[in-house]
Order: sequence, then structure tokens, then C-alpha cells
Amino acid sequence: MRGIFNLSFRYKIPLWGGFLIVATALIISSTLIFGAYHDLERDLLRNATTQGETMAHTLVPAILQDHVWHAYELIRAPLRGASQENPVRAESLLVLDPKLQVYVSTRPETMPMLADFRQLSAEHAGIASDIAGLGKDTAVFEPEGSDYLFVATPIIDEQTRLGTLLQIYSKKILLPRFLESAEKAAWVTFLVLSVLLPINWYWGQRTATPLLRLTERMEQLGRSLPAELPTQIYDYQDELGRLFHAYNRTLQQLREKTLIEREVIHSERLVALGRLAAGIAHEINNPLLGMLTSINTLRHHGEPDARTTRTLNLLERGLTQIKETVAALLVEAKVNSRDLSPQDVDDLRTLIAPQAHKRSVSVTWQSDLEISVPLPSTLVRQVLINLILNAVQATDEGGAVQVNIAQLDETLSFEIVNGGKMLTESQTEHLFEPFINAGETGRGLGLWVCYQIVKQLGGNITVHSAMREGESMTRFSVNLPLKTLS
Repeated sequence: MRGIFNLSFRYKIPLWGGFLIVATALIISSTLIFGAYHDLERDLLRNATTQGETMAHTLVPAILQDHVWHAYELIRAPLRGASQENPVRAESLLVLDPKLQVYVSTRPETMPMLADFRQLSAEHAGIASDIAGLGKDTAVFEPEGSDYLFVATPIIDEQTRLGTLLQIYSKKILLPRFLESAEKAAWVTFLVLSVLLPINWYWGQRTATPLLRLTERMEQLGRSLPAELPTQIYDYQDELGRLFHAYNRTLQQLREKTLIEREVIHSERLVALGRLAAGIAHEINNPLLGMLTSINTLRHHGEPDARTTRTLNLLERGLTQIKETVAALLVEAKVNSRDLSPQDVDDLRTLIAPQAHKRSVSVTWQSDLEISVPLPSTLVRQVLINLILNAVQATDEGGAVQVNIAQLDETLSFEIVNGGKMLTESQTEHLFEPFINAGETGRGLGLWVCYQIVKQLGGNITVHSAMREGESMTRFSVNLPLKTLS
């Protein structure tokens, strides 16, 4: 039994609904069938009572004049005129005298005249005792276990009881009408079930399928963020429909929360890396400057031979490269610099042109910067140069790069869009970390420097890489607030 309750709602709702429909139909049909049977029985007794009282009145003259044959004709008349299918047709009629002897009977072969009714059978003896106590009204006797109904009507002339008219009905005469009613009820029940069961199955599936989809999505929540549920699965505003909307709303909130947490973790990691890199850079700078100073002193005040000179040059170049790398790690936004002006955009076009021409990449510029804005031009130019050069390098030869610079209220925003190979999710997650994207022509510090400058200027930088119209597209977006650095 427990296994039935453990079934999926996809089956449980239609099954329980079907069971209730069938049970209800059977109960109603059974009630109607047995009600029809009792109605037939009631009609039979009502007609028998009316017929008995009428016949008892017409029998009085025949009994008073002792016209046995006339009395026989009177009780035979109902049987002679009734059809075999008439449910109110009596099987036999007889008249008993006050001594409970058969005065006349429609079946003289089994109930002959002057026969003692009590001696015919035990059942008749019981009926005879009931008749002996009969008053002036018609009475119906139904002995337990008997197949017959006995309708007894007293024959009274004024205050004198002349005898009793007894009508005997077989209960089997009700069976054809009962079966006919049962057949009709069965057909009606069949038609009702043939309509309601498919409707029940459809609505059961219509309700259970959304619940199944919702359960599957909820089970995935602990492992990942599942997809939203399409509203067309259950596009109604009842409790289940509101549950769907609540699930989609909760899922959207979880996604936003996950994105925020990911961004916070990413920002905290970059900040920690920045502090670590700055600390290491400061620690390296002191001995590095000392070594470079010693090499310079040795070259100018010593007398090194050719081999020593070559060695000193090699050491100086290596230490200089280390110095440049360390300098790139020490990004500092608090510098003295003039404001960013439209001329800086023109300078950037001139500086980028040779690299773009070398790779046959077209760079399209769109800028609405018409006046100077309170941002350090040196740092903003460095961010733009790094991003645009990266875009040119990432774009296939013959491709295109789009640069958009716009001033919106109190914000300067610019976008650099390029084609080429699409970034993976893993690459995007670690894109702004130092030494991650080092290639043949760089140390992997360009985007790191851009990120540090943008953050120190109070702005934000994002990257989005996706397919657009069958081609990959990578977009870097930077927003910088227009405010004076403290």
C-alpha cells in the first residue's frame, strides 16, 4: 500500500482521481438501480392494494349469494387481461372464508375449494395466522426468505367480514424491470466514465507534469543552478502557478547572488595579489637599485677588460628588465597629470595605427569627447593603449576592432570590441591576474595594470565574450567616474 503513495504525482493524481470517479459512479449507479427496484416494488404494492380493494368490493354480492363461479370469474379477470410482462400481474388470487378455507382460487389444482389454507404449506400457515389478525385495511406480508409477496384485503359487508381476498405476487416479476434499469444505468455509467476518465487523466498530467519539472529543478539546486521553468508549462495564476513564479524569482536571485559572490571573490583575489605584488616589488627595488648602481660605478671607475665589459652589459640588461617588470607591478593612480582631452584620443589613433596596419586590422573610432574631463590623461591613455593593442593582437588578420568613447553624465565610458578567438570561462575568470596571459611579446601585465588603474580611479572594468551572428566577439567595457583624485 505504501508503494502506491510513493508513486510519482504523474501517476498518483490520475489514478486517485480515476478511482474516485469510478467509485462515485458505481455508488450513484447502485443507488439508482436499487432505488428503481424499490420504486417498482412500491408501485406493485400500491397497484395491488388499489386492485384488491376494488375487487373486494365487487366480490361482496357474489359471496353473499354464494355464486362461486361468479366469484371465480371476478378474480380471474385481472389475470386474463394482463400481459406476461406486466410487473403488477399477480401470479394467483384466492378468496378465503372466515374459517381460512379456500372459497375460490385461480389455481384450483394447487389450492382446491374448501381446502384449509393453513395446511397447504408452512409458509401458508404463517400467512394464515397473520390474516387471522387482519383488521379492516389491506396488509402486505413478506415472509422472510420467501419468493412471494402476499397482499391481503378483507371482504366486508357493512360490519360483517365475509372473507379475505389474497393476491400472491412473485418477486421474480420485478427482475426484468430491474435488469432493464440496471442495463440503462450501466450504459449511462459507461458513457460518464468514458468522458470523465480521459478528462481526469489529462488534468492529472497537466498538474503533475509541472510538479515533476519543478521537483527535478529543485533537486539540482544543491549541485548547480538549473534553468528556469518555462511559463507555458503551467500558465495559470493559482497556487501552483504562483509556486512556479516564486521558483523562477528565487532562481534569479540565486544567480545574481552567485555572480556578486564571484565578483567579490575575484576582486578580493586581485586586491590581495596587488598587495602581494606591490610588497614584493618594494622589497626587490632596494637591492636592485644597489646592484645597478654598483655596475655603473664599476664601468666608470674600474678598468674592466672586454670579457668583463660584456658580462657587465649582460647583467645590466637583465637587471633593467627586472626593474621594468617591478615598475609595472607598482601601479599608482595618485600621480600628477593633466586632464584627459580630445587631443589624447587623436594621439591614441596615431600610436595604434602602425600596429593595426602591421596586422591588417581596421580600427574604427567613435568618440563624443569634446572637452577635457577631470581624469589623469597619462593613466587613462595607458589603459586605452593596453586594451586596444590587446584587441589588435587578438583579432585575426584582416579583422576589425571597434573603439567607442562616450561621456555619460558624470562617467566616462569606453568599449573596445574585437573578433578573434572567444575567451573561455576559465580565461575570463583569471583574465586580470598578473603573468596569466603572458605571450610571446609581453609579460602578462597589461590587463593587470589596466585593472589596477581602473580600480584606483574608482571605476570598473568588465569583459564579455560570446558568439554573435555566427562570429566570436569579445567586449571590454570600462566606466570611470569624473571626479578629482584626492
